[in-house]
Amino acid sequence: MLADEDLRKKKFAALTQNETGEIKNPLIGISKSQLREDTEAFATKFGLEEIKSELYRGALAAQNPEGIDNIHELTDDDRVNLVEEVTHKWKHPRVLYLTIVLNSIAAAIQGWDQTGSNGANLTFSQILGIPDTGPFCDPTDITGQYQPGNESTCDRNSWIVGFINSCPYMAIFVFAAWISDPLNNWLGRRHVIFVAAIFSLLAPIGQATVQKWGQLVACRVLLGIGMGLKEVTVPVYSAEVAPKSIRGGLVMSWQVWTAFGILLGTCANLVFVNSPGHIAWRLQFGSAFIPAIPLLIGIYFCPESPRWLLKKGRVADAYKSLAKLRNSKFQAARDVYFIYAQVQYEEELLAESGLSQTSNMFTRFVELFTIPRLRRATQASGIVMLAQQMCGINIIAFYSSTIFRNAGADNQTALLASFGFGLVNFVFAWPAIWTIDTFGRRGLLLFTFPNMGWTLLAAGMSYYIPESNRAHLGMVTFFIYIYDAFYSPGEGPVPFTYSAEVFPLSHREMGMSWAVATNNFWATVVSITFPRQLRAFGVPGAFSFYAAMNMIALFLIFCFLPETKQRSLEELDYVFGVTTRRHASYQLFTVFPWWFKRWVLFRKSTPPCPELYHFEEMEASTESERDEPKGTATGVEEEHKEKIAT
Repeated sequence: MLADEDLRKKKFAALTQNETGEIKNPLIGISKSQLREDTEAFATKFGLEEIKSELYRGALAAQNPEGIDNIHELTDDDRVNLVEEVTHKWKHPRVLYLTIVLNSIAAAIQGWDQTGSNGANLTFSQILGIPDTGPFCDPTDITGQYQPGNESTCDRNSWIVGFINSCPYMAIFVFAAWISDPLNNWLGRRHVIFVAAIFSLLAPIGQATVQKWGQLVACRVLLGIGMGLKEVTVPVYSAEVAPKSIRGGLVMSWQVWTAFGILLGTCANLVFVNSPGHIAWRLQFGSAFIPAIPLLIGIYFCPESPRWLLKKGRVADAYKSLAKLRNSKFQAARDVYFIYAQVQYEEELLAESGLSQTSNMFTRFVELFTIPRLRRATQASGIVMLAQQMCGINIIAFYSSTIFRNAGADNQTALLASFGFGLVNFVFAWPAIWTIDTFGRRGLLLFTFPNMGWTLLAAGMSYYIPESNRAHLGMVTFFIYIYDAFYSPGEGPVPFTYSAEVFPLSHREMGMSWAVATNNFWATVVSITFPRQLRAFGVPGAFSFYAAMNMIALFLIFCFLPETKQRSLEELDYVFGVTTRRHASYQLFTVFPWWFKRWVLFRKSTPPCPELYHFEEMEASTESERDEPKGTATGVEEEHKEKIAT
């Protein structure tokens, strides 16, 4: 793979301690003659002889993507396709968009599952004998006498209700997130999504038929297994099939359609609010089975992930998959060859950094924390997932009906206000489809977190307006909606998009499992503690606490979250090769002073902020035009691994 020993050492160092921020291209340095031999050997080895020409032209384009006008071997159609990747970046085959639509349905199921409990919280606890609010919990009886027993019982019941609500998230971080790694490894992305859809179909039906709260716990654990498998697999699947120019926009469809599922769930809660109290909560829980049906049927019409197929050595199948997902055979050939070269390159360099060659899921988990490149991705994904819980969104997503009722609304008005919350969440998620690959993941987070902090604080302070004043409920609702509008295009779509892309192929499933487990562990903490937090601190205290958490999350993101926009999944190896110390130092001592001068002091003469990352470039004479190889090869033929004199 790395023929020149000195070059090999330099590129390994760049992967583990990339102080310059240079992003390497494994094809740079290969002459045209060597590249032709290598692509022909690749075609012969993997049964792709019918596309030898496309492979060679694609390799040349991948080697020098900025210099396609100087590559005379490209046809006019090749050039048109390459130009349209920039000028018409949303022009792609229907199969790609079908795949994203099915993944979006999976996300909608997720949102609906979350929202069913939101509406059911208003009634199910009383029906199942664990009331935590209402007349029973009033410390005085109808005669005005103090009844401490009821209050202590309701305190205990609030923990039980919190536990019931948290069961899906507990199941994810304890079990479902971790079994996703071996299941994805054995079955592939499509089959795991199919298994998850079965759980998502049956668990809501089970919730609608339970007679005791223990049975509800069991059904919600099963629901969590389906949710966990989808949370790990769907964003990874979307990231692996999407072109890099729109990968952020397509992967963040997970959040857009999760928001749509939340909206559908709030609609279902409203539809059933006037049903008799003993069945309303059953219908609210059970209605979430509906979107699982088209997912079960449609997922088998989608191609398997080409990167998963490459990981399994099924290169010809990977090309067939890419041929369905790209606009031309030339682009599919380019991508299969370049991804293969990058994966081989990545594996060899990671092996030298200590990666086990016969790893199982436990070894891969340990390597997330012991191999520098993986440790940085693990840290970044953990921060962005933790930040989603620190921002406070789930105290509203899980308990908005309760919050609005505490603000003086009746049950129907509380559910109507929750519907508005879901509508805002869905509508304001759409801009991120276009902005996430323009302003970047970091840019969206750094803009939205401070705004989430002050709006959440303002919502809490609005509770001090007397309840008799109509402005009380209106201002609480207004600031919660503004908070939601900032959340939706920022911390809403970024965590799962980011975590799905930052890990190398060898550890992508395990890395995503870690990220999802981290997210759901803290979601469990939020879900369990918030009912008790409400009773202890009231809404103003709880909201103020999470407003402060937003500021802490902002600092962590600013210092420790590398940008990933417009990078291929394999190029991110070099982004995460930059040391944590170097990245934090750059942000604190280069970016922050520049930002302060430019946007606080308004010094328009401030020069542009220096970039941390830059691409390795072809030499002026264009390496691909040379006859002599310089040192790297794609590793198909054994003789290309020998040291070649330059």
